[in-house]
This record gives sequence, structure tokens and C-alpha cells, in this order.
Amino acid sequence: MSRYDDTEQGKSKFGKRVYKTTIYPRIKKQNSDIYITSKYGDRLDVLAHKYYKNADLWWIIAQANHIGKGTLVIEGGIQLRIPTEVGDILAELEDINN
Repeated sequence: MSRYDDTEQGKSKFGKRVYKTTIYPRIKKQNSDIYITSKYGDRLDVLAHKYYKNADLWWIIAQANHIGKGTLVIEGGIQLRIPTEVGDILAELEDINN
């Protein structure tokens, strides 16, 4: 499995395959959000699987906490916000990128 599996592809003017940019929505704080403190070895994809039953939604936790540039690993001892309104977030992602 590649992180690009769900990324839309296109062709450049030279016929090369290119990946289209995905623009992620800003994730507003909600009263239903869950707050946790990360432990050594935590990963965004593992947390997404735990809370959303879908590791591919790691970007929601990253976006909500302004983390994850280049790695899925999280330092221990960081307070993380886990958004719970996933359906709304995914709908907004769809609206932004279509």
C-alpha cells in the first residue's frame, strides 16, 4: 500500500504521470473532540485506526494538531486533539477538492 493510492492522478503536458495536490480542510475545534497525551512510539496512522477504525485518516489528526510533516511518528508527551466529527471533515475535504 502506498500513501498515494487515494491520490488522483493526471498527465503533465509532456505526458508524464503527475499526482494532483490534495488540499486538506481546516479542522475546527468541537466540544466532542477527544484529548490524549501521546506515548513514545505513537504513530498518526495507528491512532487513526484506534479512533476511526481507518489508518488512512491519519491526516485528520495531523491537520488538527499541525503535525506530521514527513513522518507519522509522534513524540511522547504531546497533547493531541482527536476530532470526532469525521463525516463532516470528509465532506468538507470532498467539497474543497472537487
